[in-house]
Amino acid sequence: MNKKESMKKIQCPQRRIHIFRSLIFSIIYAVVPVFLQACSEDSFVNDGGDVARDQPPIVTGEWYKPALTDTWQWQLQGTIDINYDVNVYDIDLFDAPQSTIEALHAQGRKVICYFSAGSYENFRDDASQFENADLGNSLDGWENENWLDIRSANVRKIMQARLDLAVTKKCDGVEPDNMDAYDASNKAGFSSDPLIAADQLDYNRFIANEAHKRDLSVGLKNDLPQIPDLVEYFDFAVNEQCHQYGECDELKPFIDAGKPVFNAEYPEEKVLSNSERDMVCQAARAANIRTLILALDLDNSSRDSCDD
Repeated sequence: MNKKESMKKIQCPQRRIHIFRSLIFSIIYAVVPVFLQACSEDSFVNDGGDVARDQPPIVTGEWYKPALTDTWQWQLQGTIDINYDVNVYDIDLFDAPQSTIEALHAQGRKVICYFSAGSYENFRDDASQFENADLGNSLDGWENENWLDIRSANVRKIMQARLDLAVTKKCDGVEPDNMDAYDASNKAGFSSDPLIAADQLDYNRFIANEAHKRDLSVGLKNDLPQIPDLVEYFDFAVNEQCHQYGECDELKPFIDAGKPVFNAEYPEEKVLSNSERDMVCQAARAANIRTLILALDLDNSSRDSCDD
């Protein structure tokens, strides 16, 4: 073997190594930036792995913000009794007469207007605007309601119109209900493309920001697991039966932020014994929660307040 042939045998493996290294570095330079970008996005939520959309900025402004100590009355059916000495009334957006809202304002009360943001109700004035694809399963125990696909652009458009109605009726704020369609226990439907926690976070923030853009206060209804991710977007919380189900501690982020928690308990008997009432109210006062003991129909047929 001459010297020239010997050099060829030495150089060829080195050339292949050089080409291989160049290929590896090319792959690294292509993949790493994409990986780093994915990791840097604020996209993970504490829901077992669901990836959320980008977190939208929080709208700021000077709308009504209820105080931690504000008392309240909640009545969604029947003729509204405006004689309770409370700071806040929570009444139905569609059914409450304009004269009632004006009378409450004349008394110095704030008015929160209730509507369902997560369910279709076939008796509402705008029911015909929903599309079949927007509707999921019926709500357990509420045969006239269906869960909504909160990802739908049409659903969001309807909710914006409802917020506009709240402005027109001079509501000080809104209570959007059924803000937890993603919860598997609700069995919302959409089996081919189920709702996930990321969808709910995106929707709830959308509702809060749209309310604030209209200078409306807005409350988070239930959806306890996502409170840490939502408390900054909402001005207060509305809860049902946190004492009964031992869930009041999950509402503490609102209290810590100086935002009130308005809670309702529905006893099996409309009137609690003195000892039962004292037990509930002691827990409410200890947690700094504004608790009412009400009839399930929210028709003012019975009422007891832990703030009286």
